[in-house]
Amino acid sequence: MRILGIDPGLGITGYGLIDACGNNVKLMEAGIIRSNAKDKMEKRLASIYKKVMNLIKDTLPEAVVLEELYSHYKHPKTSILMAHARGAICLAVEHQDVLLVNYPTTKIKKAITGRGRASKEQVQRTVTSLLGLKNPPEPVDVTDALALAITHANIWGHRNDLQNYR
Repeated sequence: MRILGIDPGLGITGYGLIDACGNNVKLMEAGIIRSNAKDKMEKRLASIYKKVMNLIKDTLPEAVVLEELYSHYKHPKTSILMAHARGAICLAVEHQDVLLVNYPTTKIKKAITGRGRASKEQVQRTVTSLLGLKNPPEPVDVTDALALAITHANIWGHRNDLQNYR
């Protein structure tokens, strides 16, 4: 099963594609999508949308995984900006007719490290180990995207028919 994890961000969106077969998880591709901070919001969102559309066309995932939106009371603007990028990504996924799955942060951390309150560093170390990498994926947006994909592989990897999940 090819799973594409995407960590949405207005400036940097991380992505990671894995191939999961049983307990085996293999890194296929990972990277970032950038939008130009000098552009107007609508142009930045259009850029993210187009790049995600092309990414899905090129990688042909069976599922795309996003983190559920979380808003911290001290930083509401950050979550609003991320929600804009997340919306553009959701639209791209829908237009490519791919299964979209969302998980809360605590579920991702628990699936990856065994602890729902794990630090970013713990997630990064575990993802690096699970994928057999020499160095942690950089930037951390890529690690987060891979953690999303691995989480879905762990939770739904035993299912043969993803259509039942839709």
